[in-house]
Amino acid sequence: MSVDHLGYRKKLGTLGPSTNTVVQPDFDDLRPVGVTNHYSRIAIPNDPVSDDASFMVLVERINAATLDAIDTLTSCEMDYLVMGMSAATFWNGRAGAEKYLKGMKERAGVDVSCGSFATEAALNAVGAKRIAFLSPYFEVANEQVRRFYQDCGFTVVRDVCLQRPSPVLIAHTTDQMVRDAIRQIDGDDVDAIVQVGTNLSAIRMAAAAELFLGKPVIAINTATYWHALRACGINDRRAGFGQLMERF
Repeated sequence: MSVDHLGYRKKLGTLGPSTNTVVQPDFDDLRPVGVTNHYSRIAIPNDPVSDDASFMVLVERINAATLDAIDTLTSCEMDYLVMGMSAATFWNGRAGAEKYLKGMKERAGVDVSCGSFATEAALNAVGAKRIAFLSPYFEVANEQVRRFYQDCGFTVVRDVCLQRPSPVLIAHTTDQMVRDAIRQIDGDDVDAIVQVGTNLSAIRMAAAAELFLGKPVIAINTATYWHALRACGINDRRAGFGQLMERF
């Protein structure tokens, strides 16, 4: 049987909103030799986001366009789907997230990794129980993320939402903003810190923060791609992206 010349280990379909400029380079940086990433864009406008209501409009637009983006990917005969968008994957608690993931699998015709369940798996891998998280979202979304983690059995000690003013401007979040947010939510009462929001670049910041905090700091893009690789039986270790990619 013939195999793909470059993706001879796995062909990964990947999804991200059209406004997202971070997840593609992040996933490519994490990609092992013999694995290829094939992108489809979830077409959404870069409308301003200023409050919970406008954030909900954004989530609804992403949901409406996601299935079309999956359909575009199926013709490359991907082996597995990696979802490079996160807010919708946390919605309506763990039960709602399971229903959402089931629908994505049925549409794609392959197994799927998404941010909610990937970060849950990462937290279980590192043995965390009490967590804090940061996001670029508004409170309406943080509430959903908090509910998901609580449904999974974690205690959410603290969280912060950076309230970025548009989808594109999430990618303009500076290292200083992320550092300040990590310091704000860290404490002796927290086992691990999670960063959600795939258009917020944190795969290297999280790895660096682990060194000076002495605890797991999990970036969602790292966790999602790690989860996909391990689900596909690819156990390559990568230095420079934190303990998930180095040890688990």
